[in-house]
Amino acid sequence: MIYTAFLIKYAEIGIKGKNRYLFEDALVRQIKYALKKCEGAFMVHKAEGRIYVDVISGYDYDETVAALKTVFGISGICPVVYAEDRGFEQLTKDVFKYLDDVYPDKKKTFKVAARRSRKNYPMDSMTINRELGEVILDAYPEMRVDVHNPDILLNVEVREKIYLYSEIIPGPGGMPVGTNGKAMLLLSGGIDSPVAGYMIAKRGVKIDAVYFHAPPYTSERAKQKVVDLAKLVSRYAGPVYLHVVNFTDIQLYIYEKCPHEELTIIMRRYMMRIAERIAKETECLGLVTGESIGQVASQTMHSLAVTNEVCTLPVYRPLIGFDKQEIVELSEKINTYETSILPYEDCCTIFVAKHPVTKPNLKVICRHEENLAEKIEELVQTAMETKELMIVQE
Repeated sequence: MIYTAFLIKYAEIGIKGKNRYLFEDALVRQIKYALKKCEGAFMVHKAEGRIYVDVISGYDYDETVAALKTVFGISGICPVVYAEDRGFEQLTKDVFKYLDDVYPDKKKTFKVAARRSRKNYPMDSMTINRELGEVILDAYPEMRVDVHNPDILLNVEVREKIYLYSEIIPGPGGMPVGTNGKAMLLLSGGIDSPVAGYMIAKRGVKIDAVYFHAPPYTSERAKQKVVDLAKLVSRYAGPVYLHVVNFTDIQLYIYEKCPHEELTIIMRRYMMRIAERIAKETECLGLVTGESIGQVASQTMHSLAVTNEVCTLPVYRPLIGFDKQEIVELSEKINTYETSILPYEDCCTIFVAKHPVTKPNLKVICRHEENLAEKIEELVQTAMETKELMIVQE
């Protein structure tokens, strides 16, 4: 490829004031991590309020861009060519070569947008725009200037080096992962929870995850499906510490002792209790779920209120106002949808009542949970002691 570097643009980080360098440093770390999986060698560095990825050795352009597009905090990726800093005549040669390599078809409109931050450069920005525009028109008569909506916006930035670019590839936006603490994601094998993990990671939150496994009612294939989903989410969120909790005995005990129309809500309350215990042990600052209002019986306003009652940590629901189609579209975008729809049951669907309560009463639920008093704490403690920890990454 002709490109010798990538200029990385960011959006929200730019308004962080005196703390901006912390976010920039986090973004540099995330870029380095993402590029480890790519062919070639790169140097990622900051200079004059910009972040650059310099190509050191041979690389695959498409693979590199794809990796950069998974890094939260990046708003734009600009493939760059460095121009030699040997006067205006050399600059014009480099511009011609750039245009010839990138745009073989010259029947296009263009605009030169120069920016000179190095004030000892002999030409100011307006002069560069005018002089370069003139020589381009002379060299390529088929090209035309359009200052409002050009086909080619040729950026010429004069900094410690001179570099040229004309394309801005959209990045995922958001904030660098790890700049906003850590949270525990309740990860099932469905469509919603992986998307919720992606959404919360986009806001800079590092995620751990907990999965409730119920053998023999759920198979090893169902467990592997969740591991695969965690791996897909880790492409954006970084390594995911996945806690696998055996929930079978707790579910069977609830099934035996509680009214069947309340099974889902009571099981959900115990999942939240266990997830919170793990979250506190691992210094997470909150829980994350894939719930959206009204999607199923356990996600009505009444049910969510009853579920929340067992938690002391905040519960974040990034998808709370999304409809199902919006969630599906996001899952397709991040490539989790096809895995999520594989037909392996999770522990919730096995024990779903025919007519689950949609407006549970907290006092009634608490009274029925008293039926579990004899053994439930022992079962919860056993589940905590026997949980499996997996470090999942792409």
